[in-house]
Amino acid sequence: MNKKLVQISTAAALAAVFGLTACSSTDAAPAKEEAAPQLTSGVNEEAAAALPDSIRDAGVIKAAAGIPYPPFILLEGEKQVGLDPDLAQALGEKLGVEVQISHQAFETVIPSLQAKKFDIIMSGMNDTVEREKTLNFVEEIYAGFSIVVKKGNPEGITGLGDLCGHEVAVQKASAQLDLLKEQAETCKAEGKGELVIQQLPTAQDPQTALKAGRVVAFPVDSPVAAYTVQTAGDGNDFEMITDPEHPAGVNPVYTGIGTLKENTELTEALRLALQALIEEGVYQDILEKHNLQTFATEEAIVNGAALAG
Repeated sequence: MNKKLVQISTAAALAAVFGLTACSSTDAAPAKEEAAPQLTSGVNEEAAAALPDSIRDAGVIKAAAGIPYPPFILLEGEKQVGLDPDLAQALGEKLGVEVQISHQAFETVIPSLQAKKFDIIMSGMNDTVEREKTLNFVEEIYAGFSIVVKKGNPEGITGLGDLCGHEVAVQKASAQLDLLKEQAETCKAEGKGELVIQQLPTAQDPQTALKAGRVVAFPVDSPVAAYTVQTAGDGNDFEMITDPEHPAGVNPVYTGIGTLKENTELTEALRLALQALIEEGVYQDILEKHNLQTFATEEAIVNGAALAG
């Protein structure tokens, strides 16, 4: 895969904003916390200079996230923890502004960006060619998906093909939903029984449905699958179907920070900040802290789905 550095012109003027669309009213500002210890060597002047004047003047980048979505983000009491809060802090230090993450239902994060409620999406969102029609992605990780089943794998699931004739769960608006819909058509065409898809609102709902026996499995991003299997029921509730030939998961894709397509200045500022974190080793340290080092990118890139072709 071509992972060459993608340059986004910092001189591009901001275009007109997309039309306002309805979005969830469930977002809430995070609780005030004591300042965390600094993660980086400080501001990167090139990245900070690339910020739009509006962001620099406000001193904050507002990020939308569906919370919780471990290991990307979850709450310990009122404190946000996980990959994205740590990365948000580090990016903010490089840019000289605060990156503030607030809750927004995942299926409405793009409309909330279009409505100018937020500046970026930082919600473990997979980069797809379709989403790139609306968003630019500054890529955080490169990972595929895995299938989670009950401990002991009672149905003998080894891959998507084994889901025919069963009910499965998936979060609404996730990339895995499209994969399941394609598989359901394949099941029907091959006469292997109906694949019934339960589309559920939050990231936790599929594992609740699996534990309750309402479904036999759910596919999810590999980092989320690994965290779920490790932590649910102290590791006794579920297991992950793994493929030794694909340690990063099946059909790996980039997962990144989303910005509106026309907001090229902010996109470039984030790319430069992430590249500075990679060169400083802070990015790798953050991934290792959350056991996600397998999914690291070698350099800061924009729109990896387009690069993959």
